[in-house]
Amino acid sequence: MGLLQLLKSQFLCHLIICYVFLVSGLIINLLQLCTLPVWLVSKQLARRINIRLAYCISSQMVAILEWWSGTECTLYTDPKSYPLYGKENAIVVLNHAFEIDFLCGWTFCERFGVLGSSKVLAKKQLAYVPIIGWMWYFLEIVFCKRKWEEDRRTVNESLEKLRDYPENFWFLLYCEGTRFTPKKHQVSMQVAESKGLSKLKYHLLPRTKGFWVTVQSLRGTAAAVYDSTLNFRNNEMPTLLGLLNGKKYHADLYVRRIPLELIPEDEKECAEWLHKLYQEKDSFQEHYAKTGRFPGPIMSPPRRPWSLINWLFWSCLLLYPLGLLLTQLISSGSVFTIVASVAVCSAADLTPQIFTGSSLDDWPD
Repeated sequence: MGLLQLLKSQFLCHLIICYVFLVSGLIINLLQLCTLPVWLVSKQLARRINIRLAYCISSQMVAILEWWSGTECTLYTDPKSYPLYGKENAIVVLNHAFEIDFLCGWTFCERFGVLGSSKVLAKKQLAYVPIIGWMWYFLEIVFCKRKWEEDRRTVNESLEKLRDYPENFWFLLYCEGTRFTPKKHQVSMQVAESKGLSKLKYHLLPRTKGFWVTVQSLRGTAAAVYDSTLNFRNNEMPTLLGLLNGKKYHADLYVRRIPLELIPEDEKECAEWLHKLYQEKDSFQEHYAKTGRFPGPIMSPPRRPWSLINWLFWSCLLLYPLGLLLTQLISSGSVFTIVASVAVCSAADLTPQIFTGSSLDDWPD
């Protein structure tokens, strides 16, 4: 283990990263709150401001993956589709098998300049969680209660409001509803057998009703569905803790652009289309398991420096006064030093891992 790698694995470094993220996140939430009067004057201006503020939060997570851990992301896609990425609204359908797959989705957004405006479908409870939840609220994220009859109306109304959104956005969606595990897969395939559906090896059955409502609500707004299939080399199972420790992974992402007009409008036909899509995704994963790569050419965009610049900006802004404060406290020998240190460490240990992307769990098939 090199000196730099050893440094990255130290708890003090993790504590500093958490401190910068938590404090900067709360500051940005406060700035987002200050945009409320702007909404009354110009909704589009308020939206643009919140896109930039949201980027300041989410890009810190991307910086940890891209710059701190050095994780590489290789994109397999059609050269004809590549120029359209980031220049149109899209629904991104992701598989849900890894702890950091949401971060790889965000990295995909960052590489094409739509991270700040990216959308997800989240639990209603997250709207009350500081930093990420409040950021999503001001981004007009779709929050649902996991009650189909209520959520159907809520999702439709929320997505309809995005028709005049001032910048291109991607709506990230996990149609499987929950992360893949062997136990969940076994139950899911029992359901598939009872319904006469083809079994999947690498995925759970997709939730078709939520996907259909999303597609119908975004017709005329989104241009395409990006079918995205993620895997990691050497059968690695990456974790958030691994990223914090500076462990480098290599993600491979296969993306197909499917024009929205090719997706059936009828609910039953759309469900059949989605099941067929997941059978194809399964075949791509089988190809990856055998060959170590996805089919098609590599068209990987380079890392952009903005996530690193943003991360360094907030680190310098917040760590300098903290360093002065700690120096004064230590030199004074105050008992408050011990209490404050314990409080900060506890806050870092209790930081919730809530970054799960758009999930259709608890919605009907």
